[in-house]
Amino acid sequence: MNELIRIEERNGEQLVSARELHEFLEVKTEFKIWIARIIEKYNFIENKDFVRVYQKCNTLGGEQEKVDYLLKISTAKEVAMVSNTPKGKEAREYFIKCEEAWNSPDMILARANQIQSKMLESYKDKVIILEEKIEQDKPKVIFAEAVEASKTSILIGELAKLLKQNGHDIGQKRLFSWLRENGYLIKRQGTDYNMPTQKSMDLGLFEIKETAITHSDGHITVNKTPKVTGKGQIYFINKFKAAA
Repeated sequence: MNELIRIEERNGEQLVSARELHEFLEVKTEFKIWIARIIEKYNFIENKDFVRVYQKCNTLGGEQEKVDYLLKISTAKEVAMVSNTPKGKEAREYFIKCEEAWNSPDMILARANQIQSKMLESYKDKVIILEEKIEQDKPKVIFAEAVEASKTSILIGELAKLLKQNGHDIGQKRLFSWLRENGYLIKRQGTDYNMPTQKSMDLGLFEIKETAITHSDGHITVNKTPKVTGKGQIYFINKFKAAA
């Protein structure tokens, strides 16, 4: 089939340049007046029956922008028909043949295969990105799993050093203060000062190490020290990372 008027394909639709159709129909009226009249008279709706596009073109006065209207093929067919001219009839019959070819089983299958290929390529790209991300995160995951599974709890001062290694230079003194202010350590003065709150213990973030001290006069006191569990170490690293 000879191409009378160029058919453009966008997003699975056939579109026709209104300017090219205007030229083919040999309309004497200026394009912008003709297209405005056609749109108004036949109640064509933008983004449903046509889309407006802007093109750069060189003129004697320099580069200028001109507007075109890409008509859906059904709209172009109607415009051709209402022109009521031999050229209009020829254009309409041409558009009908283009529609028939577009909706033939072979063309439908070809478009389906094209869509499938694009989806497959997109899927492959996403898999590659995901695999790269997993590879990048592997050392962090191994570290996190090792720490969380570890039976070794650490002092809060050591947690401050661990946070520094992860980009958060807070220091032991400020970390104690932050833990108190955020409800992880008891802030009221007394025997329980700087001990884990019930919330911290329920979350499994801390444990309390008790050390019995025998004094010279024979009496024994118990010294309590809060220690951060493996789970707590990961928890606070992630907490500071999220707040950064």
